[in-house]
Amino acid sequence: MKETLIDTEVTYTIQHQGRLILIEHVPARVCKETGEQYFSPETVEHIQSLIKSEKPPEKVIETPVYEYA
Repeated sequence: MKETLIDTEVTYTIQHQGRLILIEHVPARVCKETGEQYFSPETVEHIQSLIKSEKPPEKVIETPVYEYA
């Protein structure tokens, strides 16, 4: 299967120190067949600096959490 990558923006989600963090409008290359997301080293460094920064978020949303069991 040949992968077809498209340049787009995605919402990056990570759990860090017990908090769910969303970063919107992250540049990525996404495989059209699998949905796999690929990020440049510069993008990864920028994401890491945002997570570690003391900067307040642009907005805060409430997220319900359910147990599967």
